[in-house]
Amino acid sequence: MENWKRNLIVCWFGSFVTAAGMSQISPMLPLYIDQLGVHATSDIEKWSGLIFGSTFLISAIVSPIWGKLADKKGRKLMLLRASLGMAIVVFMMAFVQNVYELLALRMLMGAVSGYISASVTLVATQTPKKNSGWALGTLSTGSVSGGLLGPLMGGIITEFFGIRSCFVVTSVLLLIGFFAVLFLVKEEFTPVHKTPLAFNQVWKLVPDTRLLISLFASTFILQIANMSIQPLITVYVKELSPHATHLSMIAGMVVAAAGLANVIAAPRLGKLADRIGSRKILIGALIAAGIIFIPQAFVKTPWELMGLRFCLGLATAGLLPSINNLVRKSAPDEIVGRIFGYNQSAQYIGTLGGSVLGGQMAAFFGIHYVFFTTSALLLLNALWVYSINHIGMNRRTMSHIH
Repeated sequence: MENWKRNLIVCWFGSFVTAAGMSQISPMLPLYIDQLGVHATSDIEKWSGLIFGSTFLISAIVSPIWGKLADKKGRKLMLLRASLGMAIVVFMMAFVQNVYELLALRMLMGAVSGYISASVTLVATQTPKKNSGWALGTLSTGSVSGGLLGPLMGGIITEFFGIRSCFVVTSVLLLIGFFAVLFLVKEEFTPVHKTPLAFNQVWKLVPDTRLLISLFASTFILQIANMSIQPLITVYVKELSPHATHLSMIAGMVVAAAGLANVIAAPRLGKLADRIGSRKILIGALIAAGIIFIPQAFVKTPWELMGLRFCLGLATAGLLPSINNLVRKSAPDEIVGRIFGYNQSAQYIGTLGGSVLGGQMAAFFGIHYVFFTTSALLLLNALWVYSINHIGMNRRTMSHIH
């Protein structure tokens, strides 16, 4: 097997396990906090938000640091560091005695993470350009399916073996990912700069800074779109079907519909991007996603919502792989790790911001306005990316004439 294909398989598995590990705690977090001695409902809610969000906040801060180190030492080393670091931290979570220890370990998990951005960088730099769209699309299904199945895995393991065993199982999977990288991943890497570049030096090396800023914004807005409504799905399903007997199962199916569609469509849209260009896929996917959010505000049953969420998953499947492909093409080799680190930070901030924004907007204005606002953000983002693309094409035409 060619090196780039083997790298892709290993990175896919590692991304799946990492995303599953970061998300598997969400359904059982309130139960674990209760076990750790916090029993008042309001206190459990407060600690749940703090413990869950802390990982993403710290990850957003440290991602550029790990990206900088990846440009100096190589991406394989970052994969090894992140998988082993998370395996140890997650294993330790199984033995905490209070919420303060759990919070500290979740923050530490955010600090040692960075597997997914390192795997994107490695696959993007080691894959032939003609296959990069398909490879990045396939890679994205790892983190999407991990995030989708993580809570389900966590729930099943907790049901049969208890909450603490869930952390042990995740830790073992992360350790398997570590050894897979150690023995199977091959990276051709030669550092360009012996001393790391300062931020302003990095920015000067980027050929089109406006395009790159629009891509970071697209990543941020995509996560806002995903996370603004996801925590509210159960509330919305209950509103649509107040007498439903299996509320949590129906809500889980609604959430899963978008993830399933994403996994099906991402490699295919990646392959299409290799043929017609990632910018066209990105703009088309932003417009489609923006439009599909609107009718979700007017559905009458959970099944209608599920169908629209599936369609939304088909549209959003083209977003992150296209952004990653364009980021790769916009970043010179010597700074590509740092640039992907910045993009990963935008993703983590969007995850945090979306959760907060969606909850606050639903509380003050009603859940329907979350769909309208998200739609407007995606459509404005599409217009922004299109205008920058149009300006770039005009500039290239003028320079060619001169």
